[in-house]
Amino acid sequence: MSEIQRQLILDQCRQFHAAKPAAAFVPGETYIPVTGKVLDADDLVHLVDASLDMWLTMGRFGDRFESRLAEVFGTRHARLTVSGSAANLLAFASLTSPLIGDKFDKPRVRPGDEVLTVAAGFPTTVAPIVQHGCVPVFVDVDPETHNVNVARLAEAVTPRTRAVMIAHSLGNPFDLDAVTALCRERGLWLIEDCCDAFGATYKGKGIGTFGDAATLSFYPAHHITMGEGGAVMTDHGGLKRIIESLRDWGRDCWCPPGKDNTCNRRFDWQLGDLPLGYDHKYIYSHLGYNLKVSDMQAAVGLSQLEKLPGFIAKRRENFRLLTEAFRAGGLEEHFILPKATPGADPSWFGYLLTIRDGSPLKRREVVKHLEDRKIGTRLLFAGNLARQPAFKGVDFRVHGELTHTDKIMNDAFWIGVWPGIDQARRDYMIAVLLDLVRRA
Repeated sequence: MSEIQRQLILDQCRQFHAAKPAAAFVPGETYIPVTGKVLDADDLVHLVDASLDMWLTMGRFGDRFESRLAEVFGTRHARLTVSGSAANLLAFASLTSPLIGDKFDKPRVRPGDEVLTVAAGFPTTVAPIVQHGCVPVFVDVDPETHNVNVARLAEAVTPRTRAVMIAHSLGNPFDLDAVTALCRERGLWLIEDCCDAFGATYKGKGIGTFGDAATLSFYPAHHITMGEGGAVMTDHGGLKRIIESLRDWGRDCWCPPGKDNTCNRRFDWQLGDLPLGYDHKYIYSHLGYNLKVSDMQAAVGLSQLEKLPGFIAKRRENFRLLTEAFRAGGLEEHFILPKATPGADPSWFGYLLTIRDGSPLKRREVVKHLEDRKIGTRLLFAGNLARQPAFKGVDFRVHGELTHTDKIMNDAFWIGVWPGIDQARRDYMIAVLLDLVRRA
């Protein structure tokens, strides 16, 4: 295919996208989802451009996306994978690698070790801990920031503790001063789950750049999307190499797809009990997975990444305007409104509302009221993971009481702030909620 033909096709993609009519918003009839994707002509052009290459595994767009993502995120390395959950799996699995050795300042994580986390969150932040034979230790959260209670976190450390793995809840950073100080003092690994918080900062520094590794999700609900997808970020070259190996079948070789012998020693290695010269492309240093993305996915992600600042600004604007309206309308009489962690500038994923003790409102009735009026709601994911059926029989420990975690499980829900919520939708959401509390 000539470049002229390619350009004609891409120009037609722009015309096709421009011809799609915008759907009108009708209050009470048009559903307002809590999350969603915002795609434009550039995203379509990138997707089709990649498809025309017919390079179905990761290629030129994937390489560019990883490089640009690391630059935007603020880390030396970014490695794409199939989801945020896979990113969490790879990040934690890397800490258990037999290659963790003298080049690392912390010991390898082994079965039976404890990992500090919270129960108020998404299951796949914690699942890798269990899947690697380690023990999650749950501590309570703050009711206003819905992030980890750092005093309880410090109390929970024992001689068996090896790591901390926590998400920045709904885009609101946790107290990174306290958490990083604890990890530094006690020699603990830190994984920051940033799947809901891309672009948030703490004291002017990007979240995800404080710990040993960080994760992102590019599912359509998140700040940018590539359909399905995620990434692991790190500054540590050794961890990056382990993450690549685990993602790419566990191989020891680091050649990109379609390339051979970039080490110039392909038939000169002698590893394990294999014969000297065994083909390095088929030597495996880990029990790994195939968690790679396609170049078409990466192409959409690369296009979306350039729109990230605008997406974040819109999320922050929606959060601010909802807060102003809710305070002015007396919503605080019935709900705990979310607050940013001191020193943080969140990249909000959702707007969490927690019904106050003593209010006559009941969460089940409130969310049904909103959903009946076409306003989407979600709970804070698993609520309390320790009470989920999947954790029956799992070896975990709870430090202290999970009082606020249970409160969130029973009485909290969130509504959307994503960029697809414009003034008309936002005004309707405000009106419905204020009318609800006036009737209470």
